[in-house]
Amino acid sequence: MNMAASKVEIWHRPSCSKSRGALEILREAGIEPVVVDYVANPPTKARLHQAIADAGLSVRQAIRNNEAEYAVRGLADPALPDDVLLEAMVAAPVLIERPFVFTPKGVRLCRPPETVLELL
Repeated sequence: MNMAASKVEIWHRPSCSKSRGALEILREAGIEPVVVDYVANPPTKARLHQAIADAGLSVRQAIRNNEAEYAVRGLADPALPDDVLLEAMVAAPVLIERPFVFTPKGVRLCRPPETVLELL
C-alpha cells in the first residue's frame, strides 16, 4: 500500500493477541504505523470519544467489560451515561477496547485483527 506511515496510528497493547495481529497485518502491508501504548499514554477524553464515534461504535461497545476494573468501578450499570464511562476509560485505560487503528480511510476497532484491511 502507498500509505504514509505518519498517517497510520494504532492504539496498541503488546500483551493483546488482537492488537499484535492488527499490527502484523499493517507491517505485512508495508506500513509502519505510529504505535501508541494507550495504557501508558492514554488519549484525552475528547480524543477517545471522537475515535469511538469515528469507528461507528457506542461507548459501551468500546469498553472492555471483562477487566476487573470494570466491576470495581461498577460500570455494568446500564443507567451510567457515556460521559462517566469515558472518564473511567481515560482514568483506567485498560478499559479501552483494542486495537483502534486510524488511517486516512477512517477509524476501526480491529477485532478481529483482519478488520484493519478495511482501512488499507
